[in-house]
Amino acid sequence: MATLKNNELGYLGNPNVKRDGIEAQFTLDEIKEYQKCMQDPAYFATTYAKIISLDEGLVPFNLYDYQQKMFHHFNDNRFSIILACRQSGKSISSVVYLLWFACFHPEKTIAILANKGATAREMLARITLALENLPFFLQPGCKALNKGSIEFSNNSKIIAAATSGSSIRGLSINLLFLDEFAFVENDATFYTSTYPVISSGKDTKIIVTSTANGIGNVYHKLWEGAITGTNEFKPFRVDWWDVPGRDEKWKEQTIANTSQLQFDQEFGNTFQGRGNTLISSDALLNQQAKDPIYVQENIYVYKRPIEGHDYIMTVDVSKGRGQDYSTFNIIDVSTEIFEQVATFRDNNLSPLLFPDVIYKYAMTYNEAYVIIESNDQGSVVCNGLYYDLEYENLFVESTIKSNAIGATMTKRVKRIGCSTLKDFIEQKKLEIVDANTIIEMSTFEARGNSFQASNNNHDDLVMNLVMFAWFATTDIFNGITDINMKNMLYQEQLKAIQDDLLPFGFINDATKDEPEVEVRGKDIWITQKRLEF
Repeated sequence: MATLKNNELGYLGNPNVKRDGIEAQFTLDEIKEYQKCMQDPAYFATTYAKIISLDEGLVPFNLYDYQQKMFHHFNDNRFSIILACRQSGKSISSVVYLLWFACFHPEKTIAILANKGATAREMLARITLALENLPFFLQPGCKALNKGSIEFSNNSKIIAAATSGSSIRGLSINLLFLDEFAFVENDATFYTSTYPVISSGKDTKIIVTSTANGIGNVYHKLWEGAITGTNEFKPFRVDWWDVPGRDEKWKEQTIANTSQLQFDQEFGNTFQGRGNTLISSDALLNQQAKDPIYVQENIYVYKRPIEGHDYIMTVDVSKGRGQDYSTFNIIDVSTEIFEQVATFRDNNLSPLLFPDVIYKYAMTYNEAYVIIESNDQGSVVCNGLYYDLEYENLFVESTIKSNAIGATMTKRVKRIGCSTLKDFIEQKKLEIVDANTIIEMSTFEARGNSFQASNNNHDDLVMNLVMFAWFATTDIFNGITDINMKNMLYQEQLKAIQDDLLPFGFINDATKDEPEVEVRGKDIWITQKRLEF
């Protein structure tokens, strides 16, 4: 009976890991336990798994109710995504499940991928610890064990690596585990290269876990898609109050020791905008993407043109080589709140062909006033639209300089545009409904003295809006719309300041008007008489 742990049975001198080639011999009770464990991963974890407790050292893995449910969620769904508060035990639950999967599923390859290779290897070390504390009758036997992988005698193996496009390329993966995926750098590139690997098999499973970390990243999009049912992932959520020992007093103390913002993101499962984004997190969370009513040729139409309305189109031009995007935004400036009505986004379109697309939709939207960023490839598009297609309703930077069609994105223009765009969004003067634009705003962050997209994200649609916001402060815009935007924003800000400073009472404006006295209960209110004109 191979239930004794000794150097003869152990792997490479480790008496706690059964080596390959040990003939399995079971008692009747062991057979019953083996069958129970094979059928129920939560039973396996509760009965036989051991973990390291910070306070007590090596202890049995006593699953909380939500962890029991999490195990079944892993097992019952092919695509699982977990949103869990910090220190809820999601990672240890995951690695114990992976060990169970390897023990009872022969000829499977399991990949643990994390933001850093060291993190993935640390999770593999946790699996090794749990393996060492399993009774021999549950261990499949070990062929190879090192810091990067474990290979079992049932021909299943677990590998650990950092998240990169080449991590699992060429491998046949049966179960992919992505830990703290919201914190992975280059997440879009990684997921794009990885998804074909995991989707190629009919039974391939993927488990994605994380705490919330901003909006617009791949994890956030996967979670939102799971909640709305627009992708294959099944969501599972663990909130701070699900963890035993956490109550309102604990919450208050945690907030006092950190901040409300940090608590909301770390423990409240709130997808906050990153703290250094141009647009505040509250304003970002208020943005509601809508489905376009028309999609074709990379144009997304949210409202059709209305007769008599004025439209402004702002254009950003790329080289059309599959990297940055050529984009435009069309804004209706005839409404009380400016409205985003259409967008265009294409990273393969040649600048030589872009003028035709601009012309088509500018004409569609009542000969929209067009502002093209003339930097780099923009001048090619400007000349094509103005000279070749003879479209004249567009911004000309100077009538004196040659080749002055379009607008140059200088530091000053960008600074004014960013400041004004922030006011527009946060004061609800501009309605954004395009999902791609909202995602770009959520990753448009402070870099030095300016703003730009965070690593491996794009800001082409946002730069359209920055150009629009800058243009809204010019005299030309005033002439088109009869709106003095600078004065309007100033008045709005002044009113907000006055409201904050003067929540009650009266203003003494040094006039000689007699005050009016009004008794309200025990309070006496004094106000000035309104002047009549």
